[in-house]
This record gives sequence, structure tokens and C-alpha cells, in this order.
Amino acid sequence: MPRVAVLRFPGTNCDQETAYMLREVAGVEARVVWHTEYRWRDWDATVVPGGFSYGDYGRAGLLASWSPAARQLREAAENGAPILGICNGFQVLVEAGVLPGALLPNEGGRFVARWLRVRVHSPRGPWLLHVEPGAVLDMPVAHAEGRFYHPAPGELLRSRPWLEYLENPNGSVADVAGLASEDGAVLGLMPHPERAASPLQVPRGRRPGGHPFFTSIGEALRRGW
Repeated sequence: MPRVAVLRFPGTNCDQETAYMLREVAGVEARVVWHTEYRWRDWDATVVPGGFSYGDYGRAGLLASWSPAARQLREAAENGAPILGICNGFQVLVEAGVLPGALLPNEGGRFVARWLRVRVHSPRGPWLLHVEPGAVLDMPVAHAEGRFYHPAPGELLRSRPWLEYLENPNGSVADVAGLASEDGAVLGLMPHPERAASPLQVPRGRRPGGHPFFTSIGEALRRGW
């Protein structure tokens, strides 16, 4: 059975539900791994879940990006290993240089927590295997520093999968809700797929838009990604 690490830093708080959805929806073995014990070669894929690593001291994801675990993530990405960063996990991947750009405080300076819709562009790779181009997915967001910035977003997004807010909650440039490496092996996003992976989690009028992220990685790993 494929094995997936759910990486936990001090302040991570979405690790258990992420591991649960990996087991129940993706059908893989998933374990929460403390950051000092993480070695990427021990796992078939890695998820960096949401939370407030190191209390967001300095800025979200900064201190985690200085850890030995971040060096492991960079090495994993260089070797094509699947990595998913959710919310604070996305911030960690950006701060660590695994994904490009920056995640800044929300426009308006307020914490945003609500459901919204995103459109998926150019899906490919192990996390988006079951997502059609242009698919619209419902998921919740909950963050204070999720405003994506890049000086040349048009050029950046032309060559890689990315997620577009249909209702931009934070002022992200080009309405970016998430983006991947060019081959799709590494994906970071501010919405929370682990909170939208089952119909039981979804409010009236919404659909479980996080479900295909988990079914995709399960099938991709079983195929031998």
C-alpha cells in the first residue's frame, strides 16, 4: 500500500483530518510525522497540512522554511516526489522556495473563513489526476496571509497547473488560489481540500470539491508515480 507522510511542525493543527482523508478517501497508509523525524525517501508522497507553524512568527511559514524538514522538502521536489501544501503548508512551500511567489497578508488585513469556488486550469500530475480542465470546485478557506503575489503572474501561470478564485477573498494577484510545479508533482493551495472531501462536511448548496485531490493521489501512487 502506498505510504504518505503528513508533516507536522509546532503549531500545525490540520494534520489528523488530513491523514484521515488520505486513509479513507485516497486508500493509502498515512501517518503524521514530526518534522525532526521526516525523511522524504521513507515515503511515496508528503502532505504539509494547515495550521500556524511556529505561531506564524515573523510571517506565515517562515520559521518552518528554515528547518531541516524544509531541506528534505526541497530535495523531494527536485527528485519529483509528490508534495501537497495546504494553506500553511502552501506558505511553507513558498517560503522554502519549493514553489514560486509570495503569500502576503490579506487585502483589508482581516482573517477570512468561508466557502468559495475555484476553477482548475491545466490540471496534471498526481494531485489533479481526476480533475477535468476548467472544473469548478467548492472548498473552504481560513487564513490571514493568503494573498498570492508574483511580479509576472501571466508568464508564471502559462506553464503550470493552477487554481483560480471565482470569488477572490484576499486580493491575490490574477485571482491565484493555488499553483503547482510545471509537472504537477508539487501543488500548493490556500483552500482546504481535507475539509471538503466528504459529503458529510459540505453545507447545503456546495459539493465536496476536495474529494478528487485524495482520489487522484491514491490512484497515482498505486499506478507507481
